Amino acid sequence: MDKKVRVEVRDGVATVTLDDAAAGNILDMAMGRDLLDVALRVDGDPAVRAVVLTGAGKHFCFGGDLQGMARQGEGVGGYLVELTTNIHAAISCFARMRAPVIAAVNGTAAGGGVGLVCMTDLAIAGRGSRFSLAYTGVGLAPDCSTSFLLPRIVGRRRALELLLTNRTLSADEALSWGLVNQVVDDAEVLPQALALAATFAAGPTES
Repeated sequence: MDKKVRVEVRDGVATVTLDDAAAGNILDMAMGRDLLDVALRVDGDPAVRAVVLTGAGKHFCFGGDLQGMARQGEGVGGYLVELTTNIHAAISCFARMRAPVIAAVNGTAAGGGVGLVCMTDLAIAGRGSRFSLAYTGVGLAPDCSTSFLLPRIVGRRRALELLLTNRTLSADEALSWGLVNQVVDDAEVLPQALALAATFAAGPTES
């Protein structure tokens, strides 16, 4: 079976790509397992001195696989426990990683996709990028560490606004709120993130 997360290490930079573009890089069971596997491998690779996380195709990550959850029927509880255990373990690994982690946010980051942005050390977004929590709109509690990390990045009241109203943030709003560090032309998101990662990889990682 094809992996849903790709990783390429070159010149000290690990590029981690969520690789299910046709489905908007949703966080289904396979994606969760593969993300944890890649996180552990990258974290344990002494050759990795910086990490870039991005999404294949037009969008970063649409968040959880709602249709997959619905298909579980009465077994959805156990499914969600396994899914979130994998994803939360991956997020913890990336958040604690020795190498700096940069999010290259292309297109939409929704639901758990926002959590993946929050777990990184720095984030670069395209001008067309959009950010939406979307949890309460579908009757779900916030996961992927958004309830913990988001208030620490944008503040409690702004985090509650996003969680309770499901409003969508533009890239410029995300920048002004501190959710991302930089907004660039859409075509420049990954090149800019890789250039920044290369700077980190060439520098004193321990410091």
